[in-house]
Amino acid sequence: MANDASTVFDLVILGGGSGGYAAALRASQLGLDVALIEKNKLGGTCLHNGCIPTKALLHAGEIADAAREGGEFGVKTTFEGVDMAGVHKYKDGVIAGLYKGLQGLVASRKITYVEGEGRLSSPTSVDVNGRRYTGRHIVLATGSVPRSLPGLTIDGDRIISSDHALVLGRVPKSAIVLGGGVIGVEFASAWTSFGSEVTIVEGLPHLVPAEDENSSKLLERAFRKRGIKFNLGTFFQGAEYTADGVRVTLADGKTFEAEVLLVAIGRGPVSQGLGYEEAGVVMDRGYVVVDEYCRTNVPTISAVGDLIPTLQLAHVGFAEGILVAERLAGLTPVPIDYDGVPRVTYCHPEVASVGVSEAKAKELYGADQVVTLKYNLAGNGKSKILKTAGEIKLVRIRDGAVVGVHMVGDRMGEQVGEAQLIYNWEALPSEVAQLIHAHPTQNEALGEAHLALAGKPLHSHD
Repeated sequence: MANDASTVFDLVILGGGSGGYAAALRASQLGLDVALIEKNKLGGTCLHNGCIPTKALLHAGEIADAAREGGEFGVKTTFEGVDMAGVHKYKDGVIAGLYKGLQGLVASRKITYVEGEGRLSSPTSVDVNGRRYTGRHIVLATGSVPRSLPGLTIDGDRIISSDHALVLGRVPKSAIVLGGGVIGVEFASAWTSFGSEVTIVEGLPHLVPAEDENSSKLLERAFRKRGIKFNLGTFFQGAEYTADGVRVTLADGKTFEAEVLLVAIGRGPVSQGLGYEEAGVVMDRGYVVVDEYCRTNVPTISAVGDLIPTLQLAHVGFAEGILVAERLAGLTPVPIDYDGVPRVTYCHPEVASVGVSEAKAKELYGADQVVTLKYNLAGNGKSKILKTAGEIKLVRIRDGAVVGVHMVGDRMGEQVGEAQLIYNWEALPSEVAQLIHAHPTQNEALGEAHLALAGKPLHSHD
């Protein structure tokens, strides 16, 4: 295996997705000599198969809904259909622009970018394309892929993953979505906007089960109004082909039929056959085990992103990559408070949150020490203008800080920035209440909710 001075670095990063390229950019900024290895495209799942393309589809769906509903606003519009080739052209154009910009950014930082499938060959080296790249430190950032279930074969035609759904050349007349988490409800939302008849199958009792139960119930109510069907609380048993589609059977014997089945039960780590265990890295169910500083048990190896059992979010990958780079450069970064990470599900309506749920707060602080407040968006002028419904729910410690903000409604993802400041700076309701929020904005709903929680409601009842 070739190895010379040109292949010896301070830091070798295996994987060029959100976590890997964030580590590379920050490390190079701090003066480290970095090699970044990626077998597919720089930007990883988020840019090419996740965050960006799904949100482009959802926005196209939003445009379709707006065309249908123009009359509600006194605007004469008609909806003539969805041109999926045009949708993909728009989506791919967004991706291409961001991809080009990211490539230029990596090049400008003088990062050695290596295209090829790498494999960890020792605690301080990665082999790729017949060449060995040695580093004082290695960062593993090989990401994730869509999961399936035993006996459920994803064929890319009738039974598809999110990867296939993103390039589907038609609008399916009907679809079953297996999984009511973030990925499942986002595709269900987009396809419904495009005109599909969608049924979600979720084995747990609620949609978006990782969210506060109140948010789940509000989303379920909104989905019913949109005509999105769902079956909750019963697990999948099997799937079989029909003459022109797929039949899904649940554990209770109930069956559903549709043109396609989208398997959206989450994503699993990419770690098999990459030399991790051979190098002595401790694994758990395919994930690389790390501490609060993203350090593995091997002193020269760190790991970030979907490869480790933290929140599978691009912005978490960014933060973990930055943390590792700063630690290796001799700085003293603060460990990530994962409860303080903003979470957004970009369906219609959106679900956004930061902090802990009411149930988790009661576990942590005791039921008698938890106070909640719900602010209905019906009292918010801008939400009325937009014709969106929903709530903001606040969770606080009695006489203490706000520890959870949970929001449902269109554009709530744009409000979670302030919400994360409220949580992460341990703000008291009275401190937020004294801030002046612009009117009319949806953002002022956060201010009004805190006014109410502080005991001085304005546009809401005592």
